[in-house]
Amino acid sequence: MASKTNPATFFKQVRSEASKITWPSRRETTISTIMVLVMVVVAALFFFAADQLIGWLLGFVLNVSV
Repeated sequence: MASKTNPATFFKQVRSEASKITWPSRRETTISTIMVLVMVVVAALFFFAADQLIGWLLGFVLNVSV
């Protein structure tokens, strides 16, 4: 069973742990955001192309006009 912690001690520990956090700089955040957006666009284009290709192949194999 876990030991009970006094609320004051708990908040002191939380504050101590929070002070160890290293936040990214504004430049790092901007670069990461741009990279995520680029990867989203690349993934969207890939899946769009794959969907079009599969649709075309199915239409060709089944001889159906889409």
